[in-house]
Parts: sequence; structure tokens; C-alpha cells
Amino acid sequence: MTLEKMDDFFTARVEGYDEHMLRDVGGCRNGYAVMAREIEKMSPSRILDLGCGTGLELDEIFARCPDVYVKGVDMTAAMLEKLRGKHPEKKLELILGDYFEEPFGKDFDAAVSFQSLHHFTPEKKLGLYEKLFAALRQGGVFLLGDYMCETDEQQEWFRNEYEKLKNEQRTGDGIFHFDTPLAEKNEISLLGKAGFKDVHRIFKEENTVILS
Repeated sequence: MTLEKMDDFFTARVEGYDEHMLRDVGGCRNGYAVMAREIEKMSPSRILDLGCGTGLELDEIFARCPDVYVKGVDMTAAMLEKLRGKHPEKKLELILGDYFEEPFGKDFDAAVSFQSLHHFTPEKKLGLYEKLFAALRQGGVFLLGDYMCETDEQQEWFRNEYEKLKNEQRTGDGIFHFDTPLAEKNEISLLGKAGFKDVHRIFKEENTVILS
């Protein structure tokens, strides 16, 4: 396979993306609904969404929490344009950028991310989770919905394949689209190191897991 830069990959697939995720990616349709139900229980006024894309999780969240303010960060302009078009009247602040670099602000009641973070190393994720923890008010909750693998061996295989492709294709630096999921236990460990307490699974269907 040829590696594509992350924003190029998603720009080329905006049309049909929602249908693909709901139809073809196991656990997503039900996972979006589960995430929204958990958010509704919190009655939040401010939510941060990392990798919001076209807003599939926000479709469900806005249906249950129509007045919530959402700050969404994503690196693909075409995805954000589609999200804005779906929810023109909602309290949406959309940031085109890299969530590893963008400042988040403070005092969010909750944060969410769905099927976005399985492209990055544990080292990069730890720094992001620490920044995210600091952006939440005391008692705030992060719901991580993502592709997770079962074992350390699987995790290592994905990472090795990615590095092999980068070397073969001489891609240099950049963020490229290739799945490098972490094992669920390692995601839980990273979140704990970042300051989150009592992290546990609330949903699993096929390879899609939601942690809270």
C-alpha cells in the first residue's frame, strides 16, 4: 500500500465517509450512540472533540444535548466544512489544525474522541492526554472511542509494518494514514499516567472500544 498524508487521505474520502463508517466499520454505529448517552448523563455545557471530522459522534450528541457548546479540532478542512454544514445553528467552534499542537483552553466538562487516535505512538499520545487532562475541569470526563487491538504482539506488528512502509517509500517526516492501534490495556495505562482515574471500558464491539 502507498502511504498518504493524513489530511490528503481524508480530503479524498469526504464524500461517502459517513456512510462508510456507519456501514462498514464494526462498532461505530452503536458506539456513537453509546458515547452520546454517556455525555447526556453529564449534562455538560462545554465539550472538546479531538479529531471531530464530519461529526458522526456529534450528530448523536447534539440530538441529546442540543444546546451544548463544542470545540472541535481536526486537520482536514473538507471534513470540518461538512460538519459545519450539518449543524449550522449549533454552538460549534471548529479549529483546523493538529491537536498535538493546538491549545485547547480550559474548563471543559467533557472531552471525546472517536476513531481518530489509533495512528499515533504511545509517546505522542501521553503528551496529548496530559494536555487534555489539564483542559478538563475537576471531575471532567474523557470518553475515548477508538480502534484497539488485543495484545502487545499485535500492537508491535502494526507499528513495525508502518515503519517498514515509511522506510520503503522514503516518506520522511509527516503524519500518514496507517492504523497503529494500541492494546486496550496500554491505552488504559497511558490515560492513568496522564492523570485520569478509574479508567475502564464501557463498550466493545469488534475492534471498537470506548474507555471512560
